[in-house]
Amino acid sequence: MKKLILILTSILMSSCSTDLNWTVLFDGETVNGLRGYRQSGMPDSWEIVDGTLKTKPDHGIDLISEEVYKNFELELEWKVPKGGNSGVFYFANEEGDYIWQTAPEMQVLDNDVHDDGKFPLQSAGALYALIAPSKTVVKPVGEFNQVRIKVYNNEVEHWLNGTKIVEYTYGSDEMWALVAKSKFNSMPLFAKASEGHIGLQGDHGEIWYRNIRIRKLYLKRRDFIKKSAS
Repeated sequence: MKKLILILTSILMSSCSTDLNWTVLFDGETVNGLRGYRQSGMPDSWEIVDGTLKTKPDHGIDLISEEVYKNFELELEWKVPKGGNSGVFYFANEEGDYIWQTAPEMQVLDNDVHDDGKFPLQSAGALYALIAPSKTVVKPVGEFNQVRIKVYNNEVEHWLNGTKIVEYTYGSDEMWALVAKSKFNSMPLFAKASEGHIGLQGDHGEIWYRNIRIRKLYLKRRDFIKKSAS
């Protein structure tokens, strides 16, 4: 009995520790740790409506996290209107005029109406213009889609609605070969940072986000040794 109690206590403490590792960027009422791109605070082009963080029609400024991240797990939900378009960025910096000049993007899109939906490389969930999603699992317009982006030791995963749809190695020869054949080849700052800000695109019209949270991941000893030796 004593052994069982110790096991249950250990599980409970582990669970609590995991919850504490998350930083909530938006909880439905308060924005924490986000600001406008190249701005010091939250822009007035975003508003909180019915537990969501949304852009105001005909306004738009991208958001970025105040902190930078290298190994991380990001979770959020998004919803677009008919023909809607946005994106979730990572490894962003503010050296360019626009966030997409430096940062890889997970596409947010109405596949059925927006022109980008005709092209798999630009469809919802894609590593925009570089890697198409392995499956189409996006929900109909008006419904929220669940996103999980995980980066660990340069291994990147895009998850949409519980399905892993993109995976690649950040900074690999394979990634740079794809970049060389894309529009990003003419952008010298693109994907050059080893760590950076998280970003939400806000300059492409109306978009809703909710339940935004992130946690830093720390390399296990064997992965740290492997990385140091490479």
